[in-house]
Formats: sequence, C-alpha cells, structure tokens
Amino acid sequence: MTMPTLAEIAAEAGVSEATVSRVLNSKPGVSDTSRQSVVTALDVLGYERPRQLRQRSAGLVGLVVPELENPIFPAFAQVIEDALARRRFTPVLCTQSPGGISEDEYVESLLDHGVAGIIFVSGKHADRGADHDRYRTLIERGMPVAFINGYVEGLGAPFFSTDDRAAMRIAVSHLVQLGHTTIGLAIGPARFAPSHDKREGFVEALGDELGLSEAAARGWIAEGLFTVEGGAAAARALIDRGATAIVCGSDLMAMGAIRAVRDAGLSVPGDVSVVGFDDSRLLPFLDPPLTTLRQPVGEMALQAVDTLCSAIAGQPLPSHDYVFRPELVLRASTGRAPA
Repeated sequence: MTMPTLAEIAAEAGVSEATVSRVLNSKPGVSDTSRQSVVTALDVLGYERPRQLRQRSAGLVGLVVPELENPIFPAFAQVIEDALARRRFTPVLCTQSPGGISEDEYVESLLDHGVAGIIFVSGKHADRGADHDRYRTLIERGMPVAFINGYVEGLGAPFFSTDDRAAMRIAVSHLVQLGHTTIGLAIGPARFAPSHDKREGFVEALGDELGLSEAAARGWIAEGLFTVEGGAAAARALIDRGATAIVCGSDLMAMGAIRAVRDAGLSVPGDVSVVGFDDSRLLPFLDPPLTTLRQPVGEMALQAVDTLCSAIAGQPLPSHDYVFRPELVLRASTGRAPA
C-alpha cells in the first residue's frame, strides 16, 4: 500500500509536515502527543504504520468475556483492549458461547501461551454457586488477575463492580417521583451476583419509597434470562400483575419488555414506563429512546487495566472491591404514571 503524502498526514494530525517527517524517520525532538497524533492519522487514513512506528509487545494479557451478543461486553472489551495496547500489551480476547469453549479451557490455553495476566468480565466469579477455587489456584501461582462485575468474598484479588443496589434505588426513586406505585423488576437468575444485588436493592428501594414489606416487594420481581426474550417473558408476568413501570436488569431485557408492553396492546411510556441497565450505544435510536442506568464502563475498565498492569510490574495484587456508581440517563421510555 502506498504511503500518504506528508501534507495529508499533517492535515489529519494537525501538526506540521516537518513534525510528520521527524516522526516517520524516528527523529528526536517530537512530543509524545504529536507522535501519537501522527500515528492516529495514519490509522484514520487507512495506511499501515511503518515498521519503526509499530510498538513491540510487552507480553500477552488474556481477556475473558461471556459473549458478545450483549452490547455491554464489546464495550468493555474495546476499552480494555485499547488500554492494554497503549501499555504495549497484546490482548487475547476469549469469548464464550453455549456449547463452545469453557472459561476453564480458555484459561488453560492462556497459561500455555504464557500470558502476563488475565482480566475476567462477568465470568464464573459472578456465579455465586460456582466453584471459585479455580481463581485461588491462579492467584496462588502468582498470576495477576482482575475481575469486573461480580465480587467473591475472601478471594484475594481486585474487583471492579457497578453499584447494583444503588442503581435500583435510583431507578425506583425516579419512577416514584413520576407517580408510579406498582413497579416491577425484570431480572436475570439470582445465582449471578449482579442479579442478586439488583434484587436486594430493588426490595430495599420499594420498602423505603413505598413502604412495602420485604415479602410484598419480592412479589414484584419476575425472573428471566438476560436476553430480549427473557425480558419479554418477565415483563408479561409483571404486566399481568398490574405494573405501570418495569425496571430491567439489562438493556436487552428492557427491549424485550417494550415488546411485551406493545404485544399487550399498551404503550411505552403512556401505559407502562421501562428502565434499562447498561446504556448501550444504540439506545438513543430505539422507539422510544430508552431511559437506563449507565454503567461507568470506561472508568471500571481503565482502573482494572491500571491495577493489573501494576501487578504485572511487580506491585502486590490488591484485595479490594472497587464499587462504581451508575448514572441515570433520562430518555423517553419513562413518563408519568397513568391516571
């Protein structure tokens, strides 16, 4: 592939042609910011970087995610992979699927390839019924690890999680302010830590905001898979109970809830308000655009990478649960309770 002209690169990078020339020829006297601007310009223009601008890998780092159909997992993967690459690590993405390669098999393969560390996103560590000794074995052998979304009591490792209990309190408070008194929760299986914490936060919020007993509050919880179909099934059950608002455990479930509302001949938000969780990129383009709880993906992912890289560099692996507060993003899927 032919190289672009110095003028093309300089215009895209916002630097002088002389600066571009110095970067391309590995000459001194160029700031890191200008160098990165030139490299970025090459990428944007679709040209291969010259060999001298290609960073040598500092090692492999495994990234294990449950699947890529839910948009939240590609979002985490993109931030983590970019952050690792900027630190000259080569990310190795391991994606699971039903009937495919398991997390344990991926870990064995990563260890065979001599990875410097592993980041787990919503893996088996998030399953409260799973055997977590697999992670203790990794830590005992000195493998730097970091976990996103799903805390394991007594496991000496860093965890980075969204405050799911706070998320439910924020969502319920928003709906109560709109006049809703029959609020349901469409949520995934309770064995997963984020799902469990959302349930507990929801029950607490209904008690605080509406004075419901624990038993009464739990009666407004409907379980389904973390999918569009699972959200629709859970929402149908809640609509049958008379819910005028539904908080969902994920944006995918919220999409299913909207479908269920419309299948019942009702409207969103005229008859039933719907709140999602994650804030996937395409949500503003839904009909109606979805009100949701935004996970601070960037903050969580970057801190996980920073902590892991520090451990790889020889610093002690911290044993701490870092909790990040979600943000309510108001759009058009929530409105006043029907009269």
